[in-house]
Amino acid sequence: MIIREINIEEIDKAVNVLNHVPEFDSLFYSVAIREKLKGKETIILLAEYAGKPVACKIAYNRFFDGSIYSWLGGVLPPYRNQCIAKGLLDELEALAQKRFFTSIRFKTRNRHVGMLQFALKNGFMITGFEGREPKTESRIMLEKSFKKALYA
Repeated sequence: MIIREINIEEIDKAVNVLNHVPEFDSLFYSVAIREKLKGKETIILLAEYAGKPVACKIAYNRFFDGSIYSWLGGVLPPYRNQCIAKGLLDELEALAQKRFFTSIRFKTRNRHVGMLQFALKNGFMITGFEGREPKTESRIMLEKSFKKALYA
């Protein structure tokens, strides 16, 4: 398994992964994603197995408050439970810290129990809630602050 950062020119590879993640309700389009990310500081990660893209993570500077917003990501079903999501999170955190971000933020739907469990297990804290009907469509906001480095 290789996890690497890609640039916006390779976004089609990530979009192909996203369009095969069953939890997403609609298709994603490279043109729309390029437009949304235009002019924003981004981190785009791609996980590949035997040269085939199997997972991705797209994050960008949305709030300009020191956080990076983890916008889209997913792992193809046959490759789940192999620590790929954890690898993507670790790489995102490392790159974000190198670029002077102080936290990672994201939101997910109440129905994505596996994502909520993953987030809580990996140090994210619930920071907000947007109620919707049905309740499964409510949004839960989460954030993970990075540990402060001690300098001698």
